[in-house]
Amino acid sequence: MEPGDDWVYYHINAGEGASEGGDVMGGDQAFMSYVMELLAPLGDVRSRSMFGGYGIFHEGDMFALISGSTLYFKVDDTNGAAFEAAGSHRFQSMPYFSVPAEVLEDGAQLQDWAGAAIAVGHATATKKRRKPRGG
Repeated sequence: MEPGDDWVYYHINAGEGASEGGDVMGGDQAFMSYVMELLAPLGDVRSRSMFGGYGIFHEGDMFALISGSTLYFKVDDTNGAAFEAAGSHRFQSMPYFSVPAEVLEDGAQLQDWAGAAIAVGHATATKKRRKPRGG
């Protein structure tokens, strides 16, 4: 089976191990395009090449990344338990966990998980923004 025929098959059988264990980011352009199609209904979602992989942003705030052929969503205390229960693995020491194949297969569930990751991305970006100096 060719990866273009069934991306979930590709994700499980070819991509999952590609970045497991914290390897340096590397991105699969075709997989990134596929993921961007899945996330398009969420509105202003854009990707940017980063360290050989891709950062995925909603309204300018990063909420996901792709390394190899694995999609990772940003997590915190509000959504992390679902990823841990699904057996997801962390990307290096960053607050990003792999999206389980069953979530990637189910468009509605993917939208829900992405929405939670977007909320985390916006919340953490707001905390990092500094007020301008002077006045």
